[in-house]
Amino acid sequence: MIRTFAAIDVGSFELELGIFEISNRNAIHSVDHVKHTIALGKDTYNEGRISYGLVEEMCEVLNDFVRIMKGYQITEYRAYATSAMREASNSQLVLEQIRVRTGIEVKIISNSEQRFISYKAIAAKDEEYQRILQRGTAIVDVGFGSMQASLFDKDALTSTQNLPLGVLRLREMVAKARISSEQEKTLVAELIDNELVTYRKMYLKEREVRSLIAIGEPVLTLFYRMGDGKKDQITQEEFRKFYQKLSSMTLDQKKDEFSVNGEYAAMLFPTATIYKRMMEITGAEILWVPGIRMVDGIAADYAEDKKLLKFNHNFSNDITAASRNMAKRYKCHMPHIQAVENAALLIFDSLKKYHGMKERERLILQIAADLHSCGKFVTLRDATDCAYNMIMATEIIGLSHLEREIVANVVKYHARNFRYNELKVEAQPYCDSRLANPENLTLLIAKLTAILRLANSMDRGHQNKLAGCKITLRDNQMIITTDYDGDVTLESLSIAEKSDFFEENFGIRPILKQKKRV
Repeated sequence: MIRTFAAIDVGSFELELGIFEISNRNAIHSVDHVKHTIALGKDTYNEGRISYGLVEEMCEVLNDFVRIMKGYQITEYRAYATSAMREASNSQLVLEQIRVRTGIEVKIISNSEQRFISYKAIAAKDEEYQRILQRGTAIVDVGFGSMQASLFDKDALTSTQNLPLGVLRLREMVAKARISSEQEKTLVAELIDNELVTYRKMYLKEREVRSLIAIGEPVLTLFYRMGDGKKDQITQEEFRKFYQKLSSMTLDQKKDEFSVNGEYAAMLFPTATIYKRMMEITGAEILWVPGIRMVDGIAADYAEDKKLLKFNHNFSNDITAASRNMAKRYKCHMPHIQAVENAALLIFDSLKKYHGMKERERLILQIAADLHSCGKFVTLRDATDCAYNMIMATEIIGLSHLEREIVANVVKYHARNFRYNELKVEAQPYCDSRLANPENLTLLIAKLTAILRLANSMDRGHQNKLAGCKITLRDNQMIITTDYDGDVTLESLSIAEKSDFFEENFGIRPILKQKKRV
């Protein structure tokens, strides 16, 4: 069966429509592709809002997209907006105008969701993706609003960081200076180095990176000239020669050479400079440009979500790997972290008939377990408040802003009194979730907090005494049975202390039982 699907990207510099055919046999096949240049980011980054004139233009283009979709008889689509809409103070008004005037429901996604979706498009190129990942690899996603650098050790994500190096943002900063073209080149290089030098000190250290995977719309225009359309990989030396040629070109020459308008041509040099410096500071030998756009990622995300395709790469592992690496960075006691995670997931799975939560909530609990003690890196006093702020200040790849707030609140309240009327969730209004109802959200956080509290108490002495324990449910009791033949007084007292809140949420009282020694 072939399903036709439309993906719409409301980007910082372009509106883009992709029409795809998705099937188990032919995977994801691009049928049509349309884009329109519109500098939403220019308004947002300079004025903080999107002007009425751009809203008018956007609605006209999106209505054209609707007509194209009707021509393909498309019934299913996804429309995502990124940084320009995220940062605009009038984003909700703009989204409502689009809905009323075009019928298109646009969802604003967080930066971590945006980058994660793009990674799925790369993973759709399965054979080459797996081959590249077997050596030290970094995915460098340069967009118009920002840049994301993600490091992989084989197929495990070790870190991901967002930097304010979007090429439209850089261009707007340089344009304000009113300087010569040579001075512009110097200023761009300095702005980029200011961010990348810090990034290298904090995240690269002695890490070996042999390949860069380059994604994002700006690099595609460059690459079509770099590789002459004949290959998708460029060596560092080939890129250096191309960069020298590009840096000597005037704006008019770039317009002619790359067949783009003046605004786009002005962003080519910053794009090339970012990749040049990334290759230099990482020592990468190869730049692979898989040729994917945001719309390709939206299609891949849809295909996975609807179970139309199965990827060999496990994306949930990327999310948990990022959270565990964050725990390591903040010197958490990893044997205890693992024990709490195991206990939390065991409790969650044992209570499936009682809590009504799904796999996504299970993943959120797992991340909260991994990060529950990270605040102690800053202070042992008020550590949970510190942990909340640390989690909210750190992007966890693949999580929405709302999901990150859930994790942060569960961690915050796992070791302090939980007062339902004081809980504040400051999720942005664009966070689209079935949990957006404040009452449902509070109940979810309370349930996950109750499970994390109990799981933490099961390893109160950080000695993993209850490893391999069994859980049975009987007569409104959750019996935790352990074979451990040593003293479990501390764990028993801690579990009893957490039982009231757990029972309040699930109607079940946890009790620790130790098998008698023969």
